[in-house]
Amino acid sequence: MPTESASCSTARQTKQKRKSHSLSIRRTNSSEQERTGLPRDMLEGQDSKLPSSVRSTLLELFGQIEREFENLYIENLELRREIDTLNERLAAEGQAIDGAELSKGQLKTKASHSTSQLSQKLKTTYKASTSKIVSSFKTTTSRAACQLVKEYIGHRDGIWDVSVAKTQPVVLGTASADHTALLWSIETGKCLVKYAGHVGSVNSIKFHPSEQLALTASGDQTAHIWRYAVQLPTPQPVADTSQISGEDEVECSDKDEPDLDGDVSSDCPTIRVPLTSLKSHQGVVIAADWLVGGKQAVTASWDRTANLYDVETSELVHSLTGHDQELTHCCTHPTQRLVVTSSRDTTFRLWDFRDPSIHSVNVFQGHTDTVTSAVFTVGDNVVSGSDDRTVKVWDLKNMRSPIATIRTDSAINRINVCVGQKIIALPHDNRQVRLFDMSGVRLARLPRSSRQGHRRMVCCSAWSEDHPVCNLFTCGFDRQAIGWNINIPALLQEK
Repeated sequence: MPTESASCSTARQTKQKRKSHSLSIRRTNSSEQERTGLPRDMLEGQDSKLPSSVRSTLLELFGQIEREFENLYIENLELRREIDTLNERLAAEGQAIDGAELSKGQLKTKASHSTSQLSQKLKTTYKASTSKIVSSFKTTTSRAACQLVKEYIGHRDGIWDVSVAKTQPVVLGTASADHTALLWSIETGKCLVKYAGHVGSVNSIKFHPSEQLALTASGDQTAHIWRYAVQLPTPQPVADTSQISGEDEVECSDKDEPDLDGDVSSDCPTIRVPLTSLKSHQGVVIAADWLVGGKQAVTASWDRTANLYDVETSELVHSLTGHDQELTHCCTHPTQRLVVTSSRDTTFRLWDFRDPSIHSVNVFQGHTDTVTSAVFTVGDNVVSGSDDRTVKVWDLKNMRSPIATIRTDSAINRINVCVGQKIIALPHDNRQVRLFDMSGVRLARLPRSSRQGHRRMVCCSAWSEDHPVCNLFTCGFDRQAIGWNINIPALLQEK
């Protein structure tokens, strides 16, 4: 009978030790789960004045927090074992790592490169664990500070753009792939006017700064200016959506979407002929906007150019060339004759028309994929969003590098900035809408569950700072626009 060598015997003993160690961890976890289940049962049996749904949500959140701290505690034990092992190795050199430093989340480099690597590992582990716990509280805060107010349903295809009128009466405008643009009563959600003058997808809608005029851009290679006259209906009581704001998020398939085939806009007054048609592009007009004063308009097209028009004569004033690929968006400064255009060539350009004799252009480089939009803020800042999953804040006086960068987990579509509060709304391909401040700090994420929020890609967002009912509007390819009440003081206080 063959005998076992000393090395094989040692290996077997080591394997048995590891196996027994893993079993002890499993038993510990099992006992911990039994232990954590007891308080929940006891709490559920106690009398409480809280609604059952609120209590259930609280218990679930506390359970998540406890599990996070348990995992953190186990990780701490493992890391302490590694520190003890390292100290034994360094003891001969008279160097050691004080275990008390672990509680501070910092380890000073005392011996070698391996010690520095361990310190970095500890910091990374603590940061990741703490972020998970903070994220749970952020979600709860978001649900309380961001509430759905109204849904605007009536389009027969995806909605590309949403805008809020700057003049009285304040109405909401949506541009859709169903070849129409609709104007809505913000309070009641009723369709007021339907524009059906385009023969292609309506990709953009913007309101005149002082008159009841709308500017729409279309896939039919034109931009239309049309006049509207609306009378707002009597506001109805706003439905209470607070009961559904705390529901768990679920993934929705197309079958879960509401039946939106009924065209509620069929009863609206329909406008079919524009006042002015702007025709100079050789490709899809993806976006359009008014210059300050409203006497000129700019359009952006897939033919790689942007055009500046005189509104009264419909004449082409300037053709802005330079982008290497299709344009994706254009935006004008609220108080100065400045235009910014974004493109699939990973850049966006600033066009300066303040001096009639000089038309300068500056190129901003910094993204690695399509720049989906770039918008102005108050002062000398521009915010750009990209398919590279980043948002960058730029200073117009220094275009070499951004002053802030926001990194996300999904491509970003047409962004919008709340000018008064300097809050950026980011609509994503993954149906999320997140709010950040200008320094890149995340403030909130709009609630999204099986009964509220967008069910497909969110295409655009628009702030309405002066309106008493809704602060933010979003639209998506699920054929609906949504009005949200954003408690901005609460978000800023949490920050």
